[in-house]
Amino acid sequence: MLSDRQDDLHEERRDQQRFFVRVLIAGLILFLLVLTLGVRMFSLQVGAHAHFTTLSENNRLRVEPIPPTRGLIFDRNGVLLAENRPAYQLEVTVEQTDDLDGLLRELSRLVELTPAEIQRFRTSVRERRPFQPVLLKANLDDETVAAIAVARHELPGVEIEARLVRHYPQGADFAHVVGYVGRINAQDVQRLNTRNYAGSSHTGKTGVERFYEDILHGTTGHRQVEVNAQGRVIREVAVVPPVPGQDLYLSIDVGMQRAARDALAPNDGAVVVMDPSTGEVLALVSAPGFDPNPFVNGISHRDFATLQTDPHKPLFNRALSGQYPPGSTIKPVVALAGLEEGITTADQRMFAAGYYQLPGHSRRYRDWRRSGHGWVDMNRAIAVSADVYFYDLGHRLGIDRMSPMFGAFGMGSRVGIDATGERPGILPSRAWKRSAQNMAWFPGETLITAIGQGYMLTTPLQLADITSTLANRGTRVQPRLLRAIRKSSDLAPVIQPVRFLEPVIASEAHWEAIHQALIDAVHARHGTAWGSIGSTSPAYRIAGKTGTAQVFSLADDEEYDADALDRRLWDHALFIGYAPAEAPEIAVAVLVEHGGSGGRVAAPIARKVMDFHMASHGLLARQEGKP
Repeated sequence: MLSDRQDDLHEERRDQQRFFVRVLIAGLILFLLVLTLGVRMFSLQVGAHAHFTTLSENNRLRVEPIPPTRGLIFDRNGVLLAENRPAYQLEVTVEQTDDLDGLLRELSRLVELTPAEIQRFRTSVRERRPFQPVLLKANLDDETVAAIAVARHELPGVEIEARLVRHYPQGADFAHVVGYVGRINAQDVQRLNTRNYAGSSHTGKTGVERFYEDILHGTTGHRQVEVNAQGRVIREVAVVPPVPGQDLYLSIDVGMQRAARDALAPNDGAVVVMDPSTGEVLALVSAPGFDPNPFVNGISHRDFATLQTDPHKPLFNRALSGQYPPGSTIKPVVALAGLEEGITTADQRMFAAGYYQLPGHSRRYRDWRRSGHGWVDMNRAIAVSADVYFYDLGHRLGIDRMSPMFGAFGMGSRVGIDATGERPGILPSRAWKRSAQNMAWFPGETLITAIGQGYMLTTPLQLADITSTLANRGTRVQPRLLRAIRKSSDLAPVIQPVRFLEPVIASEAHWEAIHQALIDAVHARHGTAWGSIGSTSPAYRIAGKTGTAQVFSLADDEEYDADALDRRLWDHALFIGYAPAEAPEIAVAVLVEHGGSGGRVAAPIARKVMDFHMASHGLLARQEGKP
């Protein structure tokens, strides 16, 4: 009995010891946990105080970019070509909404959103910086702005912002020169400094807008703002203002541009007018044109498809990108090569029959005039555009002596104008054909090259550059569209310097022979432009050359009958010229697609452009007042 009680007491003591050990262990664990928590709290509140204070400030403060105002574009006389108009636009900051799809559905009830606009928005969302507002719809009317403002409290992340939107008041007349801006896309991001474009939604896409993007855009500023927990701005803390883009003054004259456009209408083609002394382009017309304004905020797929499928190709810049055979307009260059190489003289005569044959060959290379031109010297051959004379001169020169002279005038290379889309044309040579076609050069190809046909291709801009060089008797001036730049802080624009290129070296006597032949092509009764220009007795003298470029080749026994052909198979009509002939002030190149005769169609267009220049500068009246 006593033994049992002792056993119970002993067991009770063991239970008490176990309980004590457990309490001790639990207390130790609790102590360690409290110690760990204290250490962590000390680390967070004391050791990492500066770090978490910064994070807290970053949640409270946000840096927002301020896009700069884009520079304006004017013509040489201060006529506005590209401006910035205020407009309301709908923007969304996606980080401030939990249900983007639902938000878009709600917005669709308040404003008309096309599938294309929603698709562009979603694309921009993927490409934008965090917390950067994304444009959803531009150019909101007052009624839509009011409707969104009323429902604003139910639309997280939605803002109505007043922005400056690019607008082109001259419309289609300057679309190919000025170009247009458009929304920044993935391709643009690859070439742009994204830091300087934070907050910007548009960039130059074509023309001067693209070429001078860095000057027009300006420098992005920023502001530091305080925001609440929902990300809404409470107050502005600090501001670094943006630097506006610089204004550009182009060399283009609005009046000259419209005069050239009206003279060319209703034909498709191009007119380029230059000042030979400075290289300034006074007019650059590509017809037809298009309205650039719909492209600013995204043209609809239907409207863009209409422009793309238009058979007249309004989006195609014929003046810079169109490559055409120059036809007879390059005969003065061939003649100058013959004189400089000592192959012929200005007074050497030959009998120009209705065709030409290479020695030992049966093929006949026909003259444009079936009966031929009889006895001609260089002056008359240029004036009447005798193909046979230039077949013979080209054969005696050879392609190896012709091609360098063409190259000296800039053929086969870009003139380097300050715009986008310029193409170089083609300068034929043995090396070019071997490289392009892996074939040898044939003698017959030399003949057709001498009359501006075959492989040779030029742009209307190149033809204007060639005409300017002829007017300057070898001095080459680089064509340019930018005349002056003005910073927002300056009162007067800074005129850009003239840039001279490698000159064409030839003797003064040879230049004079070519110059007189070009005058006779217009003012002599036998000249190809006499009927359309010279016969009307202009009050000033013009030096010029007509040209007709074949669209397809004819067999030896075929006749060219325009009336029996589709208009799209008619020859291209060309004319180059400068005036006044004695002291040139403008150089003009005209191309009329499928116009037929250069003398009947292209030359009168150039005459109207020259008349406008003379009248607007008072030269026409002074010339007419001479005894």
